[in-house]
Amino acid sequence: MTSEHEIQSKIMLAVSQAGCTIIRTNVGRVKTATGRVFQAGPPPGWPDLTGFRHSDGKMILLEIKNEKGKLRPDQEQFQKFIKDKPVLYGVCRGVEDALEVINRE
Repeated sequence: MTSEHEIQSKIMLAVSQAGCTIIRTNVGRVKTATGRVFQAGPPPGWPDLTGFRHSDGKMILLEIKNEKGKLRPDQEQFQKFIKDKPVLYGVCRGVEDALEVINRE
């Protein structure tokens, strides 16, 4: 089975070559010296890749899953929230899926 990391890398290259800017959405959590937990990055459920299409500036949000990967509840909630927004969003299991998303009207 292909790892999500490998799929993500291939998608990033293909989407970039297709006239888009795309970045990996990094998240992290660290405990500070005072014991406080600091969380960096977007809210839970935010997709793995964020970017925009050069031709019109339309925002791109791609959730990457391998062949057997399933959305977590927070990702399902985000999917429901974003479905009627004017962005290019999709769950992608390979380059073909990602190219289909970025080529939508």
